[in-house]
Amino acid sequence: MTKGEASKGRIDPELWNAFEAAAATGGALCARGGDPSRWIAEEWSAAGISIDTRTLKPGDIFVALRDARDGHEFLNNAFEAGAAAALVARAPDDAPEGAPLLVVGDTLEGLRDLAKAARLRNFGKRIAVTGSAGKTSTKEILRAILSSAGTVHAADKSFNNHWGVPLTLARLPMHSEFGVFEIGMNHPGEITPLTELVRPHAAIVTTVAAAHLEFFKSVEEIAEAKAEIFSGLACGGVAVLPFDNDYFELLKKRAEQAGAASFVTFGEKDGADFQLLHYQADGAGARLEVRIKGKEREFSVGIPGRHQALNMLAALAAADAVGAPLEPAIDALSSVTPAEGRGARSEIEVEGGTATLIDESYNANPASMTAAIGLLGATAPQGNGRRIAILGEMLELGPEGPELHKILEKALVAARVDRVYAAGKLMRHLWDELPADTRGLYTDDAVGMVGPVLDAVSPGDIVMVKGSNASKVSAVARALKERSSNRNEEKESRA
Repeated sequence: MTKGEASKGRIDPELWNAFEAAAATGGALCARGGDPSRWIAEEWSAAGISIDTRTLKPGDIFVALRDARDGHEFLNNAFEAGAAAALVARAPDDAPEGAPLLVVGDTLEGLRDLAKAARLRNFGKRIAVTGSAGKTSTKEILRAILSSAGTVHAADKSFNNHWGVPLTLARLPMHSEFGVFEIGMNHPGEITPLTELVRPHAAIVTTVAAAHLEFFKSVEEIAEAKAEIFSGLACGGVAVLPFDNDYFELLKKRAEQAGAASFVTFGEKDGADFQLLHYQADGAGARLEVRIKGKEREFSVGIPGRHQALNMLAALAAADAVGAPLEPAIDALSSVTPAEGRGARSEIEVEGGTATLIDESYNANPASMTAAIGLLGATAPQGNGRRIAILGEMLELGPEGPELHKILEKALVAARVDRVYAAGKLMRHLWDELPADTRGLYTDDAVGMVGPVLDAVSPGDIVMVKGSNASKVSAVARALKERSSNRNEEKESRA
């Protein structure tokens, strides 16, 4: 296949066949029961890999991981859904007769073996992303801007943990020219095995801030954990660093010790290689003035938020580091939109008109919460509309949790937020600090505020929803969208 063919979006119809998968994992090919004269277990090929029978596509390999549930319990479901084969550690007695199985000692290790083999047979460039905030947004920005230079492989979801990273890598097509991998952690030492599996040609740290403090003694320890991403850099690999961050020097030192061949920086301070000079909100997007490697330029982007502008510069720096042309990458930024739950905007129907929903409901820590509040402040309501913040508590912050919630009051005041709805016990510390005229409602859980919020939102309002996943604040965003959808359906039925 030529490079031109790959750039046109060729998709490998066969991701893995039985012999390649067996060679990669050292597993045994077999079939459960059946007539050998009618079934040859080795003769199968797969177009994808799945660990969840609910989303499995026909032709996928089903990997029976042991997690909250034992995947071996779902073999029947997998083959009913059209699985090409299953990667298993045992053949259950109730496995479908004749079902092709690849038996290994441990299915997670088998998945990691597939991932390593996928990496070794691919000759594209790989970029890994970590950070206390902005990982998924940066991954999606990279997907968009690298598409102008070739085929790009990246996970559709935040598959950034001990099984998500190997799953994403094992799905890497042989001919993809770029692979983008999000790597997360909430304990020390978790990033190292993942980055060593990916072996990125460029590694980004988006930022270092207070997050997962329940498992760390300090933010400096978080910086040390994020710096683990450099330990996996491929020969000649580039470290992409946040120039403005308090832990920049620590990150740079760790990257040097890990053998990074060079460094590229992004930020707002003078001296950054990719520097943000001026940010201006512009409707649903923004206008940026930047200096890239000494050259000033101005362009529009499709995602609002100063923090997102910095994520875009990090992505441009990494794309440039792996050889992607900058001009097409910059042009692509105008059409990038926020991911669902990470700043996606939508007009919602309310009684008497429409309001704007900013859905930031996919997880939160102090850095991302402050950034989201700033984004709300930079968005102008229409008419008599108000800025409304729907906030769920931030978790895994340890003893500093109460104080880190309390100090959000300053950001809310600075953003000129008119009403605050707060959910969760830790949010009580913020609620007690709020000016009386900004208090909308406090509840112990987010589900309890769904009805009051639905009643409160008026035409012209800007509503921003943000909180940790476990806070369930996404239920509020979902309810606002569902009511809007129902109103639209009613309108269409009357038309």
